[in-house]
Amino acid sequence: MKLELPKNMQPYKGVIYFMVVLICAHFLWKFTVIGDETDTQVQFFGFDISAPFSFMASHVASASYFILHALGSDVQLLTHNWLRYPNHVNVQIVWSCSGLKQAYIFTCIIAFSHGKFVKKMWFIPLGLVVVYFVNIIRIAAITALIEHHPEQFELLHEHIFKYAFYAFVFALWVWWEEKISH
Repeated sequence: MKLELPKNMQPYKGVIYFMVVLICAHFLWKFTVIGDETDTQVQFFGFDISAPFSFMASHVASASYFILHALGSDVQLLTHNWLRYPNHVNVQIVWSCSGLKQAYIFTCIIAFSHGKFVKKMWFIPLGLVVVYFVNIIRIAAITALIEHHPEQFELLHEHIFKYAFYAFVFALWVWWEEKISH
């Protein structure tokens, strides 16, 4: 049985498909990957999968520090993935800031999109590299922006940059659909 969209929704078929895959991947992640925001332990169906998340959180903290320091910031990188400014504004890079969820969602979106398998075999790794760099820039930008406005952290982290990151994943998918997959 093939599901057909109403005629007036046909132009949005690809976008609807993108959203369905994104939502399914998101909820599959939410129901299978368990970890507290500030905790270091991450579980997948009860199995401890903390190591790659801890590694990536530490790496993102170091890379963000490197970018901020290169731009002239006097931020410090402390143990346990803390970035601290001299005015005592702190940011902790936790496992959920690793970008691994967004990398997984991007992979799902492209894997389930139309297109030749051989093209997906090079586009997915390329996209993962781009997602990796965008995540580091995202974390560095949030950290830089809260130096003098720590009260803006929630807005920046949970709303502006979170949805900008997903908009970027959408842009990668549009690039795939419009330029690569056909």
